[in-house]
Amino acid sequence: MNHTEQLSTAGPASWTVAPEAVGSPGARALWRAYYTEVSDRYYLLHEGRTTDPEELEREVAAEAGDDLRPPHGVLLVARYGGEPAGTAGVRMVDAGDGVAELKRVFVREGLRGKGGSGVLLAAAEDAARALGARRIVLDTRLDLVEARALYTRHGYAETEPLAERMYAEIWYAKDLAPVAG
Repeated sequence: MNHTEQLSTAGPASWTVAPEAVGSPGARALWRAYYTEVSDRYYLLHEGRTTDPEELEREVAAEAGDDLRPPHGVLLVARYGGEPAGTAGVRMVDAGDGVAELKRVFVREGLRGKGGSGVLLAAAEDAARALGARRIVLDTRLDLVEARALYTRHGYAETEPLAERMYAEIWYAKDLAPVAG
């Protein structure tokens, strides 16, 4: 089954993952939750405060997610029990070299530990393959230790930076095995 179409796991409530428009209400709500969490965490660590509400609105509006739209990208939305619960975005960085970038990996706080992040990563890797990627890269911050542990647990290894970016303190990569079949 192609993870970018739909994937479910067993249990009383199940995870499904499917591509969704970046501007959909569910995707926008998840982007806001993601950005608020990582921004607040940064400011609490470095300045002892949460994100200024005006800055939050400005930054959420500025990141339209255009790079996560077809034909060179995709935004996946995970649902748990039918409700929007997480996201993962994939965009081609270098089609000639078969490199895709993983972005916006997020699972709502109350649903963490229920397998959603693994389901999202598998779906994102399948989406990257479908875009022609043979390798997937991502950046994160050093203080996001849970994210770093997730990536290493799923076969990602530290790598050289793809680009210089604010907040990109560490990079990970994974070679994508071709789909068997």
